[in-house]
Amino acid sequence: MPEDWAQFVVEGKDAALDPAELFGNAQPLYIEIGSGKGEFISQYPLQHPQYNFLGFEARDKRIRNILKKLSPERHPNVRVVRLMVDANLAQTLPESSVSGAFIQHPDPWPKKRHHKRRLFQQDFLNALATVLMPDALVHVSTDHAEYAAWIAETFLRNPRYISVFDPVIGVQPSLDDHVRTWYEAEQQRQGYAPNFMCFRRL
Repeated sequence: MPEDWAQFVVEGKDAALDPAELFGNAQPLYIEIGSGKGEFISQYPLQHPQYNFLGFEARDKRIRNILKKLSPERHPNVRVVRLMVDANLAQTLPESSVSGAFIQHPDPWPKKRHHKRRLFQQDFLNALATVLMPDALVHVSTDHAEYAAWIAETFLRNPRYISVFDPVIGVQPSLDDHVRTWYEAEQQRQGYAPNFMCFRRL
């Protein structure tokens, strides 16, 4: 394992994690679900040192790539939780403990028979709402047009959220203060433009 594994990586467990214990302070907590190669979780916290950030990633290979971009000196406000996130999120973090969430380019599972594997289902949105504070924002991006429509519709059907963008379709083509991931850059080179969504937890 990389040298910094023990400092940055937290093992997901049945009992809820204690953010204040993880970071040694009570700064507002933000989460990224699916940290991929670590572009966001390594760059965005540098711009916002007043917040703590938990990145969720299940695969060891991806976690190793993330750790290559982190340093103890520059990223004291970052931890990575080794966990596949779904509706189990409600048991992983305390209720109303999260100030905002980022989910970038989740697997679209494009075949219809695989749609049940998609992250954005009502049980996941309810679990996410449980750990979010009221008025917390959920930022979502995907370059898969059909999945963008699915995500927006799923959020808009849930009474615990409203869209910050277009109240009908919930999607817009650009976003300020955005960290472009490796995957997003690759897809843009192939002509696939990202769609950005933002939802407020009521």
